[in-house]
Amino acid sequence: MIRSMTGYGLGEAVLNGKKFTVEIRSVNHRYSDINIRIPRTMNYLEENVKNFLKDRISRGKIDVFISFESTSGDDYEISLNESLAEAYVKALKKIKENNDVIDDISVSLISKFPDVITINKKEDDKDFLWGLLEKSLIEAFNAFILMREKEGSKLQKDLLEKSLKLEEHLSVIKERSPYLVQEYKIKLEKRLQEILPNHSLDENRIAVEVALFADKCSIDEEIVRLESHISQFRDIITTEDVVGRKLDFLAQEMNREVNTIGSKANDLQITHSVVELKSEIEKIREQIQNLE
Repeated sequence: MIRSMTGYGLGEAVLNGKKFTVEIRSVNHRYSDINIRIPRTMNYLEENVKNFLKDRISRGKIDVFISFESTSGDDYEISLNESLAEAYVKALKKIKENNDVIDDISVSLISKFPDVITINKKEDDKDFLWGLLEKSLIEAFNAFILMREKEGSKLQKDLLEKSLKLEEHLSVIKERSPYLVQEYKIKLEKRLQEILPNHSLDENRIAVEVALFADKCSIDEEIVRLESHISQFRDIITTEDVVGRKLDFLAQEMNREVNTIGSKANDLQITHSVVELKSEIEKIREQIQNLE
């Protein structure tokens, strides 16, 4: 199924008092452009996230927002320097004895002295954190892809309808094309009779002129190639998922063939169909810019 480049997905994962929330958003972009915002203390996980997305997304400007919360009580470790605490107590007692002051030595007092009690943040288990982040990332990515596919389904339907319109306008050109040479011969003979009313027409000379015109205005090859491009266009959007660049190239080729038909066939009806074809191809190219 083809995918739009517009999408959004949200995922969460919670375990052991730790929680990751991942948001993925994307808009149109010619290439793949992945931007990740992650807590600074977890920058080491950014490359994992980028590789995960690069393997699964080929086009689009992707913004990923990652937040982390922890309500776990074992995130920090408290250390007591007993020898330093004893040294402080001895020093306070000596001050009391030497200066005859009131004894107010207490645990709360000793704990306030520098380096008696230190609080250290425990080193997080990197494998555990990546596993939890990956779980929330997968949930967000699945929702993101689902939205892209829904949008892609709508675009697919629209593009198929437009390809049918291309065939309709091309069929008019195919029907009209065989009459161009015949009408040119009639117009040429009529014009010569008007210019040279008292002279007989040289049929051989007329035949040469008609042959030259037929060769110059022949659009058979362009019609065949355009039919092939339209058929290939339809096959791609119904059988592949990453189609944006291929369809963009095909649209350019279709436009090239239509321009050539317009320049060769000096006919009002064909010119009208050429204008309609160019209009539909332009609409197709605009829609293609939304596809991955």
